[in-house]
Amino acid sequence: MSEQDIKVEVQEVLDKLRPFLLRDGGDCELVDVEDGIVKLRLLGACGSCPSSTITLKAGIERALLEEVPGVVEVEQVF
Repeated sequence: MSEQDIKVEVQEVLDKLRPFLLRDGGDCELVDVEDGIVKLRLLGACGSCPSSTITLKAGIERALLEEVPGVVEVEQVF
């Protein structure tokens, strides 16, 4: 699967997760995908929340690993 295909699938999963982030006053933005590593920027309340690492790893990363072949990790970028 090409990185462009992975980006499209990642965006689809993020769109499904977005209502949960928005409900808490946050959001996320797909920055890039390189070698299976998804780079996300957390926005709004999520950007400064002490639980943002848990949101990123336990929530977003878990969903992407389950649903998008080729994703190996999710990293937060600032």
